[in-house]
Amino acid sequence: MKGLPLTFTAMLCIWCLSTGLAQSSEEALKPITRTYALKNVTIVTKPGQTIQNGTVIVKDGLIHSAGQNVSIPADAKIIPADSMFVYAGFIDALSNAGIPRPEVRPATGGGPGGGGGQGQRPTGINPGAPPNDLAGIQPEQNARELIKPSEKSIEDLRKLGFTNAHVAPIGRMLPGSSALISLGGSVADNMVVKDNFAMISQLVGAQGVYPQTVIAVMSKFRELYKQAEQAKAHEKMYAANPAGMARPAGDRSLQAFYPVLDKQRSVCFVAPDLKSIYRVLALQQELKFPLILGGLRQAWPLVDQLKAQNIPVILSLDLPKMEKKEPAKKDSTAAKDPELERLEKRRADEMKLYETQAATFAGKGINFGFSSLNAKTADIREAMRRMVKAGLKEDQALAALTTAPAAMFGVSQTMGTVEKGKIANLVVSKKSYFDEKSEVRYVFVDGTLYEYEASAPAARPGAAAAGRGAAPADLSKFLGKWSYTIDAGDQVFKGTITLTDDGGKIGGSWTGADGQSQSLSSPVLKGNDLTFNSTVNMGQELALDFNLTFDGTKFSGKVKAGDFGVFPIEGSKEPRD
Repeated sequence: MKGLPLTFTAMLCIWCLSTGLAQSSEEALKPITRTYALKNVTIVTKPGQTIQNGTVIVKDGLIHSAGQNVSIPADAKIIPADSMFVYAGFIDALSNAGIPRPEVRPATGGGPGGGGGQGQRPTGINPGAPPNDLAGIQPEQNARELIKPSEKSIEDLRKLGFTNAHVAPIGRMLPGSSALISLGGSVADNMVVKDNFAMISQLVGAQGVYPQTVIAVMSKFRELYKQAEQAKAHEKMYAANPAGMARPAGDRSLQAFYPVLDKQRSVCFVAPDLKSIYRVLALQQELKFPLILGGLRQAWPLVDQLKAQNIPVILSLDLPKMEKKEPAKKDSTAAKDPELERLEKRRADEMKLYETQAATFAGKGINFGFSSLNAKTADIREAMRRMVKAGLKEDQALAALTTAPAAMFGVSQTMGTVEKGKIANLVVSKKSYFDEKSEVRYVFVDGTLYEYEASAPAARPGAAAAGRGAAPADLSKFLGKWSYTIDAGDQVFKGTITLTDDGGKIGGSWTGADGQSQSLSSPVLKGNDLTFNSTVNMGQELALDFNLTFDGTKFSGKVKAGDFGVFPIEGSKEPRD
C-alpha cells in the first residue's frame, strides 16, 4: 500500500492502528480498567531486596499493593507475567528525550538580523557581540516548553524500561533549564514531574561568533555570573527604595541565574571528557555555584576528588564501541607484530577503564545516575551488561537506574522502589533485567500499561540468519540511491547513500558534500533497520555510526559522530534515471 494515494480518513486510521500497536494503552484509548494484577512474579522492591512468588496490584495510577498473599480486586485485569521480574521504573538521569532538535536558521542573503544557512554566520551580525541565541546563551529557555510527546526518543527509552527522564534543552553553552518528566502521555504539561530542576551548561562554543572556543565559553560564563550578581543586587535595592535609581533592565538571561546565586538551583554541567571535568571543577571552585556533573565518560581519575567534594554525578551510557577481533587462523605461522600487540593491549586497557568506571564509583560508595546523552538506544542495554561484566554489581546498576536518581531529583517518596502508595512506574522483564536473554514485556508509566511483543525465536541451524550483513526476504526495495540530510544544529550536511546487493547481503557506499565516496562498513539490515559505520578525516579520523529506519521511499534515524554528539538524519529515495 505504500506509495499509493490515501484519503485523510485512511491515513488517520493507519496512524491510529500503528500507534495502538506500539503503545497498547495510550491515554486516548480509554482502557476498560485502570486496575491491573501481576501474579507469581519476582518483585525487586529495591536494590538488594526481592519478594519471590509475589503479586503487584496497580490501581488508578498507583501501586495499590506489592507482596505475597495479596488479594486481587474483582475488576483487575490479570497481566500474563508468571515467573517474570518486576522492577521500579528506570530514571534516565540526563537525556534529550522528547526534545526536538532546533531548526537551522535559513540563509537570507544579507541584511541586519539575517539568518545564516549551512552553519554560516548570519550577515550583519557583530561576531564579537552576537545576539544571545546565536551565542548559544538561552538559560531562560525551559525544557517544559519544548517537550513533544510524540518524539520517537520517548518511546525508544520506554521500550528499555525507562519511565522517567531528566531532560535538557538541546543547544550550546547555556541551552536552558531542565525538567524531570514521565515518559508517557500525550500532553506535555501533564508529563512534567519537576520543572526548572537545573540550569544546563556545557563547554560548547558558538558557531562562527563569540564565544567560540572553550576558554571563551568559560570566560563568558564568569561574565554572565558576575553580571547576574550585580543585576540581582540592583533589583533588590530598587525594590527597597527606587527613588533616584535607574529602573532595572530585566534581562531574562541574567534573571535565570538568580536561583543559582541563591543556591536554590544547581548547574548541571555536561562534561564528558577528563579535560572538561577539570575545567568545570575550576569554574565551580571560583564561583561557588551548586554543581551536578553530567554525561561523564572519563571521570575515573577524579573519583576521590568528586567523593571528597560530594558532587552529584551522572555517568554516561555511551561506551566506546567494541572492536570485533578476527579469530586467529589455526594454520597461521606468521610471526605476531610486537608493535601491533602493544597497540591492541593499550586499546584493551583503555576500553577496560571505560567499562569499569561505574564499578569504580560504586566501589568508592558514590551514588550516581546513568545518562543516555549521545548513546544509541539500541546500545544502552548492552552498555549496562558490559559494565556489569566489568565488575559493577547488578544491585549497584539497578540503584543507578532507580533509587539514586530518585534521591538526586528529590522524588524518593513517589518513585524509585516498588512499594504501596508510590506511582505505578514499573518495568516487567522475562528474566533478570541484566540477563543477556531478558526482554522487557510490559512497562507501566503513571499506571498506564504499555505492552511489547516478545522477539521471534532464534533461527534454526541452516536457516538464514538476520545477523551481520544478512538480508531480509525482499532486499530489492532498499536498493538504489538515497539522498540524505544531517541536521547538526548550526550546520546541515547533505549527500547520498547508494545501497547494493552484495551477494544476497546489503552493501553499498555513501558520499558527502564533497562527492567523495566511501564503502559502508559492517552494514547490518534487520527488517527495516539499517546500521553501518564509516569514518571521515577532519584533521583526525572521526568515527561515524549510522542507524537508519526505512519507511517506503523515506528513511529517518541518527548519526553518532564520535564524541561530538548524535544528530538526526532523514532522506528519501531518488528516482531511477
